[in-house]
Amino acid sequence: MSHVQGVNHVAVITDDLDRFVDFYTGVFDLEVVFTEDTPPFRHAILRTGATSWLHPVEISGNPHGAAVPTMFARGHLDHLALTAASKNSFEILRDRLVDRGAADGAVEDLGAFHSLWFRDPDGMRMELTVIVDDRLRGIHEPRPLALQTSE
Repeated sequence: MSHVQGVNHVAVITDDLDRFVDFYTGVFDLEVVFTEDTPPFRHAILRTGATSWLHPVEISGNPHGAAVPTMFARGHLDHLALTAASKNSFEILRDRLVDRGAADGAVEDLGAFHSLWFRDPDGMRMELTVIVDDRLRGIHEPRPLALQTSE
């Protein structure tokens, strides 16, 4: 039995707290549960699940406010993956990300889950996933997923 239930929070340095909060509340409908302005920094807590949060922090002049785009050269936090609540939620979020120009809409099939990569407003490469096999069988390298359209 694991003593870990899931991710509690992810702290992210941002150049613009308002832009960050607008993006994550506007696309993902996240609830802002806390904000604070202090002399050295501004920060917020956004609920991503019953016991998980994003914690964006704006620190004036911090050199890490904008993301480095190269994978595995981004420092200790390379990317964050969010899990969509359902296939329908995944499609809604995919459409919102494409509408905002944050993603091209391409979905990868990784066997047990599907993945959509996007860039948040600070340029950080992020991942949205939907689990298609909750036993996580058959995980494999990313393959383009042929999406069916409703035309």
